[in-house]
This record gives sequence, structure tokens and C-alpha cells, in this order.
Amino acid sequence: MKQLHDSFNKKWKEQIINPLLLIATYILDFLCIHPFLDGNGRLSRLISLVLLYHIGHDVGRYISIEKIIEDTKEEYYASLMKSSKEWHKGKHNLQPWWEYFLLILLETYKKFEQRVGYIQQSKGSKTGLIIETINNFRSSFSVQDLQEQCPTVGIDLIRRILRKLKNQKKIICLGKGPRAT
Repeated sequence: MKQLHDSFNKKWKEQIINPLLLIATYILDFLCIHPFLDGNGRLSRLISLVLLYHIGHDVGRYISIEKIIEDTKEEYYASLMKSSKEWHKGKHNLQPWWEYFLLILLETYKKFEQRVGYIQQSKGSKTGLIIETINNFRSSFSVQDLQEQCPTVGIDLIRRILRKLKNQKKIICLGKGPRAT
């Protein structure tokens, strides 16, 4: 283990090898050494997270890499087996493990993007609620009717949307004030 850490630290400081590939290689070596009777996989994922945080890949704080690995454990074990074959002789192929490691990281970012996209999408949900409510009125409606149908939406947002729809000539305003139709 000391040799693994020393080698990793040396390569890390040299900054010649892509840090993602260096982390993936370190984790494969750690798993092949298998220093503990139990918990090597969990510890390897924890080490991965810490090293990824260190290089600015903080996505693991928001999306569970552990869960993605669990969901793809067949690929995890297949790539681990392929890349660890002849590891003790120094004749192993890192490619399958690198591909798996990088694909997991990519999947984590995709899930993060979906989650952020969902949050941003739901940010405009009140606007959508108002527009849908307006479209569901069968005839004229008042600002007060809108407030009653959309109690979670503030009057300022309702007025802003009505003004926008009026400017787009999608609605016609008759009168002024809460009873205006």
C-alpha cells in the first residue's frame, strides 16, 4: 500500500497524467491489492469521491455515485475483472476500467443535469399554472378569479403574466382592478 500511495503522489505532483485516469488507475490498484477483509469497494468509492472533489468534480455531493455503481454492478465487476486480469504480473489492460470509471462519472453528470433541469423547469411552474388556468376559463375572468384559482401565486406575478399576454394580444383586458375582466 505504501508503494501504491507513493507512486500515486509522485504522479499526482508531476501533473503529466490526466487526473481522472490517474484516480481510476489508483482505485483499480487499490481494489486489486484488496488490503482489507471487508469494505474495500466502499472505501474505494469514498477515496474516489475525495479525489474527485480535490480536482473540482463535486457532482458526487449531489448525485450518488455509489447508487449508479450499484445500478451498473454487472458492468462494474466485468470491467474490474477484465482490467485486473494479470494485474499481479503487470500485464493488465486498464482500458475497460478507465471506460467504466469515466462512464460512471459521465452518468453522474447527466443525472445532475437532469435534476438541475428539473429544478429550473419547475421554477417556471407558477407561470405555467397561471397560463393553464387562464386557458381553462370558458369565458371572461377577473384577476380575483385567477387569485382564487391559483392561491400559491402572488398578485405581482399574476399581473406581470396578464400584462405580457395582453401585449402579445392573447387576451383582452376590460376594466381595471381586481374585478376587471
